[in-house]
Amino acid sequence: MSILLLNGHVVPGDGSPELPDTDVLIEGGVITAMGKDLPHAADTRIDASGMVVMPGLVDAHRHVWQAPLRGIGADMTLPDYFSMVLGRALSAYRPEDARLAALLGAVEALDSGITSVFDWSNTTVTPEHTEAVLDGYAASGLRAVVGHTVPHSEADLKRLAALDGRISGGLAILGPQFGSWEDGIREIAVARELDLPVSMHASGGPGSPFPRMYEAGLLGPDLNLVHMNAMTPVEARMLADAGVAVTVTPVVEATMGHGVSAFGTFLDAGGHAALGTDVVVNAPADLFEPMRDTLRFERMRSRTMYPAVQVLSNATVHGARSIGLGNETGSLTVGKRADIILLDGLSQPSGGGVVASLTPANVHTVLVDGHIVKRHGLLVHHDLTALRTAGLELARRALA
Repeated sequence: MSILLLNGHVVPGDGSPELPDTDVLIEGGVITAMGKDLPHAADTRIDASGMVVMPGLVDAHRHVWQAPLRGIGADMTLPDYFSMVLGRALSAYRPEDARLAALLGAVEALDSGITSVFDWSNTTVTPEHTEAVLDGYAASGLRAVVGHTVPHSEADLKRLAALDGRISGGLAILGPQFGSWEDGIREIAVARELDLPVSMHASGGPGSPFPRMYEAGLLGPDLNLVHMNAMTPVEARMLADAGVAVTVTPVVEATMGHGVSAFGTFLDAGGHAALGTDVVVNAPADLFEPMRDTLRFERMRSRTMYPAVQVLSNATVHGARSIGLGNETGSLTVGKRADIILLDGLSQPSGGGVVASLTPANVHTVLVDGHIVKRHGLLVHHDLTALRTAGLELARRALA
């Protein structure tokens, strides 16, 4: 099947120049050409005049299973979160609940223009739960890296490592900062044997294990450190030098008092942080607010007019690289998979305008792997209202 996006304002997402009045040709799920007035009798033609055509947003850190719990934690402290969400609610999730939650969270992501996500999937507690999560993603249409949270579940990890396509696997671990050094290093080694990306929550700062890992040659681009609010400039240079990914979740970090965003510290060291939504118990389920939050804070921190369009790259190409999808998605590049969104609502379309002014309401069309999953502002395959209603029933039972 071929799709031709006509006459859009193309924002490649990788820092290359924007391309006004440009066509994008998609064949077999792959971007095969970009240019003006492309001659092609495509199966489907979409008029993108007046709209931004850009890579789908990449959410590099999200606990997708918490979608049914949206909004329960407006004033929740971190200890409250551990008790109510990771304790009470998580323990109540059956495999069928894990499937519903993954499907609901994935569809909410697609509705907001997110086409790829790293799911820190706490619900992968049994093989049956893992199967249910994978089934939910298969039904959703989202591109997902499922971060398994049980490192000793050998069969599950091998199954995730064998996935090849829109859904792939990863490992989500406690890590050597909040767990033991021995366990963390062993779990990273297991992931590397299976060629799985590794994500871990971390704060960095004095006493963190990452300088020791750097000296031992244990850091690398397959590691994604989430938050890092206490990261020092010296530590940031080590991480950037080793190619380690850092993901910030500015809305949740500020709301829950984690500390100042590490975005600027990592940027000063030559690194480019990815962005994540993290948890929807106290934050929106989209990346528009995290992008704006990052832009505002970086302008205040640097006392410069930091370009808005550069933040867009943190939510696209840098996000894709941070979760192991850099060769597949994250930029509008010939040869990459066609994960693309069309955004309306700007009188003068631009990447900077997307960051500064738009919301999920401006997501007009979404394609994942060359398949149209949202068009004219409406989801094609899913009833989000019905999914949310089912999610409310799940939340009431899980929190009872």
